[in-house]
Amino acid sequence: MEHSGGDGNSREPFLTSRAGDESHQIHQQSETTAVFSAGSDDIAPITGPGDFAREFIVESKKLWYLAGPAIFSFVSKYSLGAFTQIFAGHVGTIDLAAVSVENSLIAGFSFGIMLGMGSALETLCGQAVGAGKLDMLGVYMQRSWVLLVSSACVLCSLYIFAGPVLKVIGQDKQIAEAAGSFAIWMIPQLFAYALNFPVAKFLQAQSKVIVIAVISGVAMVLHPLLSWLLMVKLQWGLVGAAVVLNGAWWFIVVAQLYYVFAGWCSSAWNGFSSQAFHNLWGFFRLSLASAVMLCLETWYFMALILFAGYLKNAQIAVDAFSICMNILGWTIMVSFGMNAATSVRISNELGAHHPRTALFSLVVAVITSILIGLLLALGLMILRNEYPSLFSNDTQVQALVKELTPFLCFCIVINNVQPVLSGVAIGAGWQAIVAYVNVGCYYLFGIPVGLMLGYKVNWGVKGIWLGMMSGTLLQTCVLLLIIYKTNWNEEASLAEDRIRTWGGHKSDKEAEET
Repeated sequence: MEHSGGDGNSREPFLTSRAGDESHQIHQQSETTAVFSAGSDDIAPITGPGDFAREFIVESKKLWYLAGPAIFSFVSKYSLGAFTQIFAGHVGTIDLAAVSVENSLIAGFSFGIMLGMGSALETLCGQAVGAGKLDMLGVYMQRSWVLLVSSACVLCSLYIFAGPVLKVIGQDKQIAEAAGSFAIWMIPQLFAYALNFPVAKFLQAQSKVIVIAVISGVAMVLHPLLSWLLMVKLQWGLVGAAVVLNGAWWFIVVAQLYYVFAGWCSSAWNGFSSQAFHNLWGFFRLSLASAVMLCLETWYFMALILFAGYLKNAQIAVDAFSICMNILGWTIMVSFGMNAATSVRISNELGAHHPRTALFSLVVAVITSILIGLLLALGLMILRNEYPSLFSNDTQVQALVKELTPFLCFCIVINNVQPVLSGVAIGAGWQAIVAYVNVGCYYLFGIPVGLMLGYKVNWGVKGIWLGMMSGTLLQTCVLLLIIYKTNWNEEASLAEDRIRTWGGHKSDKEAEET
């Protein structure tokens, strides 16, 4: 990838109507909605505000067709663990702590790695769809299965030895033992992750997001009822929690696989192929870069609670941070949906060799995300005196949450933009570059500044959060600079070469170079 200035059209964000719209619809793949065929023309420069507004509406429809169901899917899957924790609280205090620790630390760690590795498919499948090479998608998905299932086998040791690991990092002995036992029961969920993310990205790249949303919604609706039945009514406790949570994730996997194998993706799925074992090393490198990129972002905010635990009045600080992170978690699900939609739009358009349309998709996504973030932040500021009491009866905790609300609001706005830029990185195949950016901005800048402000300057929790937000802001600025310097015509050409590479026509060495 080169980030040169290029010609005047390579970075032009103001674009006009696509010529020959009727002809474009004829060439459109019948089973792929809102995805352009490889023969369509790129859009021309916009001549005025009216053209920009018209094209903004057109692109917004395509973006929300993807983002709406994606947001619903992320919220539904996020709710599965939340519902399990709610019912665990009705079983016992230790049970609640065990489920919370396993969900946030053990399963959360594995979820981040699996989601990150699976995100490599967003680049390859999205660009292949844009180029009209649907037959490659099934091979990509199988390749990802091989790698993710292998990774799940390695991660099994974390689940098996979760109890001792939790004790080593300082968890209460009783909680660590209960969480360790629960983690062993949750090993089936780990392998569900390994199968789910590749097939979800496979469907997402083809804009088949409605089916993912429906399946996730059904799981979310059934999950509370089954959790109550097994955990509370039949008093199965943590065993019941494991059965229901594992069952929910495997229901999602099996339903998605049935949809694929039953013939609704006939152009993209042609059965199992030995090509799935070609270029595995190069594919692993791309998957690993994706995992590192996303995990570095996820773990960065987890560090907030860790550092807060070393402050004076640590319990109050941790409780206040946990409330803020809980709220931020729900808003991040919205940004994850925008991330997925943006990566599909960018990869589709680059694969179809539409560099200016790809850039305009980015412009629309960023503007939309900023507006969503501002709306959420405004609502939170209006309710800043009321919402803390919903989470805690402690007046000190409530007061600290109110003080932290402006920081939370700013964080929500930034975190609605940053995932969109990460979606661009995934769609364009820049995962390795962004991983380095994340290391520099988050861990070499943000965390040291936060620790200095929190401990040396004695700003406490505000200093820690302010420093870490500065890292996020710096990362956002760096990504915007990279995008501005990018030659989008060259990126479209690289997408074409990447499709040939990962189709199995080049050696592992050539694939790694690409």
